[in-house]
Amino acid sequence: MYHAAYLFLAAILAGFALIVVTTISGTPAFVSSIAAFLTVLGAIAIIVFALAILFIAIKVLLNKGWR
Repeated sequence: MYHAAYLFLAAILAGFALIVVTTISGTPAFVSSIAAFLTVLGAIAIIVFALAILFIAIKVLLNKGWR
């Protein structure tokens, strides 16, 4: 029913994964060279998709769609 919400949740987890990849010690040289970019990209993904899930939740609450 809320397939978009599950997709957004998966995108948030992917954002966390991007941030974690940059903090792992022993990462390959090509990852460490773009670590700042991956961290920013992960943070943006987390924020954008968290806001999208909040928007869906507010729509459901206002329309009383949980019943």
